[in-house]
Amino acid sequence: MLAITVSPAAAKQQNADVLIRDVTVIDVEHARPVAGQAVVLRGKDIVAVGPDARIAREWRATRTVDGKRRFLIPGLWDMHVHFGGGPELVEENKALLPLYIAYGITTIRDASGDLPDQVLAWRGEIADGKLFGPHLLTSGAKIEGLAPVWKGTIETGSEADVDRALGRLQQRDKVDFVKITDSTLKPELFLYALRQAKARGMRTSGHIPMALTVGQAVDAGISSIEHLDYAFKAGVKDEEQIAADFAAGRIDRAEANRRLAAGSDPATAMAAYRNFAAKGVFVTPTLNGSRIIAWLDSEDHSKDAYLAYIGPKLRKTYDWRVQRAAQADAAAIAARHTHIDRIGAILPMLQKAGVTIIAGTDAGFLNSYNYPGIGLHDEMSVFVKYGLTPAQALAAATRAGPAWFGKLDRYGAIRPGMAADLVLLDRNPLQDIAATRAIRTVVMNGKVHDRLALDSILTAARNKVAAWNAVEAKRAD
Repeated sequence: MLAITVSPAAAKQQNADVLIRDVTVIDVEHARPVAGQAVVLRGKDIVAVGPDARIAREWRATRTVDGKRRFLIPGLWDMHVHFGGGPELVEENKALLPLYIAYGITTIRDASGDLPDQVLAWRGEIADGKLFGPHLLTSGAKIEGLAPVWKGTIETGSEADVDRALGRLQQRDKVDFVKITDSTLKPELFLYALRQAKARGMRTSGHIPMALTVGQAVDAGISSIEHLDYAFKAGVKDEEQIAADFAAGRIDRAEANRRLAAGSDPATAMAAYRNFAAKGVFVTPTLNGSRIIAWLDSEDHSKDAYLAYIGPKLRKTYDWRVQRAAQADAAAIAARHTHIDRIGAILPMLQKAGVTIIAGTDAGFLNSYNYPGIGLHDEMSVFVKYGLTPAQALAAATRAGPAWFGKLDRYGAIRPGMAADLVLLDRNPLQDIAATRAIRTVVMNGKVHDRLALDSILTAARNKVAAWNAVEAKRAD
């Protein structure tokens, strides 16, 4: 009988599920690459990280991933997405979920659409492993005023209504944060909702009413400011007077916006942004979405390759913004171009003031050509265009989201005890932020999706949309 001899070193090896060998780990927190590392995964956890030779002696794994000449980053977070368009678009929205993983995005924050109950159900199905998609954090239905423009809301016209809304969101829906918008919500109720949510320990984001200053929302306890226009507004010297004039009906929204656009003051802005930082208020610029709309007059998206992943009914929701942009005259178009550069210029100011900048796309229904998945990479590129370093842009997409949710003990770094949500890149994103697009492998919940698997996800998405397109074409005949 043949005797099998096991060396003492091999006998002492610990078992793991995945071993990523000889990789350069990107330490996003300190903006530095650490070469020659190995990363050990067991289940959904990172259990060891260290020099490749030592880890290889100490560990053996069911699957080994070659990381030589490649770069490993934490999973990406898109902190502002939407699902919606009505019940008939549920399946087209659901089909977007795998696209996020295909583009390295392992967590998304749904900032509310008109399918809140459906999204809450998806959140549970993903967590239970029954639905393939990124970790999903959601606000559920947003809080609004009576008879609002947006669907899928909880309508409130009194403090008692707000209390009931918050109770439902916290106790029944167990939302991850609260979204508050200003279509018809009374300004005083907006502030009340912020204060009450904070008292309940709930994070908040939203659209700040024109009749309020941004500082009032900050003082009331807003947790994140969505869209860079609001941060820009906080830097306008006469913001308080403009808000008062709007509240009193002395000016309309167009005039208020005109005065805001002309009133930026660097000293006022830096004071406001330092106050954001002091009170822990984050900013989600959603800048690429604004850039797309600003340049619709000269950028033709009708042949975008990514349209192959967007269902026909979702594509139809793009028409609203496209048509609005097409109605603009030459002066309005020039103003759009100037405005996007004007608001983009405040990104470095926010960074300098110590404000945490969050990467989020605003991707989803209505928001024309702002695509789920690739849109986050576009957002990071726009951040760099307007003055952030690649390291700062990468931190906005890997660490800011976990920081906002109080989850930096689990996400945003590559070390033992952290979640096994990782992205293996062919190039160094600290040198060129476009490297985040060069994805070799995505690890989600410890499961490895290599390039072949990622391409299969994309092929399945294209095929599904092609089938829907064929049905729509047949109906049109």
